[in-house]
Amino acid sequence: MGEFSPVEHEFESTEDAEAYERWFRVRVEASLADPRPGVPHATVMAELNAIIAEAEHRAKPD
Repeated sequence: MGEFSPVEHEFESTEDAEAYERWFRVRVEASLADPRPGVPHATVMAELNAIIAEAEHRAKPD
């Protein structure tokens, strides 16, 4: 893969980049093979917004 520039790449070495690439491909393949139905984007965002709102509420001083 060649030399890595910290400006152009987030990995410190070729080995780190290749390890991440292998890990990422395994995760994508597993996701594509998962027979469960997908979750609509709006549902995911609503759940995340609720989690964020609760965290912000807990973080506010009394």
